Amino acid sequence: MSIHLSNYQARDFEVVDYEMYQLGDTGLYFRGPEPTSLPKDGYFACIGAAQTLGCFCEHTYPALLAEALGLPALNLGYGGAGPEFFLQQESLLPYLNQSRFVVLQVMSGRSQSNSLYECGGLEYVTLKKDGRKMGAKQAFIETFYDRRVTAILGNSMLAKQVAMLSARSTVVDLVKEIRQRWLESYLLLIERLTVPVVLLWFSKRAPDYDEKLGSVAGVFGAYPQLVNREMTDTLRRHCNHYVECTTTRGIPQTLISRFTGKPVVVETARDRPDLESAPWSHNSYYPSPEMQQDAANALMASCQSILNSSQD
Repeated sequence: MSIHLSNYQARDFEVVDYEMYQLGDTGLYFRGPEPTSLPKDGYFACIGAAQTLGCFCEHTYPALLAEALGLPALNLGYGGAGPEFFLQQESLLPYLNQSRFVVLQVMSGRSQSNSLYECGGLEYVTLKKDGRKMGAKQAFIETFYDRRVTAILGNSMLAKQVAMLSARSTVVDLVKEIRQRWLESYLLLIERLTVPVVLLWFSKRAPDYDEKLGSVAGVFGAYPQLVNREMTDTLRRHCNHYVECTTTRGIPQTLISRFTGKPVVVETARDRPDLESAPWSHNSYYPSPEMQQDAANALMASCQSILNSSQD
């Protein structure tokens, strides 16, 4: 069972029951309810990360879209996933290619293996130089601040600025490499799909952004981290439809206990110990329920168009 999804449920159970189940013989766990049957052309599939899974949301955009279209959805949202992860899951291909169409979320660039780390397409990475495991952000921090400089000058603000400048060219090269490999993973994945594909941009920001090399957060940008308009435009040329949903409606989302109806806090370390932070009383990272509805509404016309064309 994935460390990502099993512990999303452990972390979030007070707020939402994701009804996790193992899909067939894939060995992978996805958000339920578990489908009773998946006949050819009798459903559509959604590929994505935590945004598609629907963290902290009772109703996800796949479920809302399914209700509106009158066609069941297979939600393959997987925590921390990037295109490389789905590219490696050969067991999912029959489920994808027997569906009516696939909604393909634009996922983060940080979940892409590169010369710094291997990650199998997930956000929890293994450093190549020494085998240590950590989140992708921490891996970037270690690269961003040249340790040779801080070892000499200490950890003052000036030392960190010098260390940052020392590592600048390394970071620029790494970002360029990740973007190229991310695109390659996506294009190989799309090539393996034999059904219509709707590419979905689902974020609080538009695809246009200029990375700021003064910090890791500035380089990453908001989710999907490291992804820009040029990358998205490249992908959309290989898909049947492109839908852009940029929204912040309902953010921050107050976390409410489904048992008491009262505000509750969530312990982030229940997801992964390395992600431990102050308890969350609000969700400011994942799409809110209102944003899920916005995504479903944005997808409606393209998905209905595919269904209509297949009936002609």
